[in-house]
Amino acid sequence: MTSKPRSVVSLALPVALLLVTGGQALAADAPLIASAKDVKWGPAPPFLPKGASMAVMAGDPAGTGPVSLRLKLPAGYQIPAHWHPTDEQVTVLSGSLAIGMGDKLDQTKGHTLNAGGFGIAAAHMNHYAWTTKGAVIQLNLMGPVALTYVNPADDPSKAAAR
Repeated sequence: MTSKPRSVVSLALPVALLLVTGGQALAADAPLIASAKDVKWGPAPPFLPKGASMAVMAGDPAGTGPVSLRLKLPAGYQIPAHWHPTDEQVTVLSGSLAIGMGDKLDQTKGHTLNAGGFGIAAAHMNHYAWTTKGAVIQLNLMGPVALTYVNPADDPSKAAAR
């Protein structure tokens, strides 16, 4: 009877060590951004309306796996109705962002998230967003990052190709 508990303990110790050392190895490779001033901003991808800036915080937006992005949106910015193939988690870091669900942007039917606010748009759910005063938001989702506009005419990357 005593051999069974020993075998469980002898398996548990190496597994625990693997988890602990594996966690340290992963932590050493993880990005570290000490403050907002250290964020590296660049232009947003062409599938977003002009005016936004984007920073990749973690992950590869073109690859598979977890991705964390930040978007800096100017006052008056709007993202028409669209959907994503994976759940999208939105956190407002500063300013405010209004989010609505539906097939067309309608500023009378949204909910405003202020700094610290959080929302989730489920995969394939049509939604839209706008900000009146500007906002910095963080998006967490699974890559590859993709966005499909409900109305293809709203896609700025298609308009640029015309």
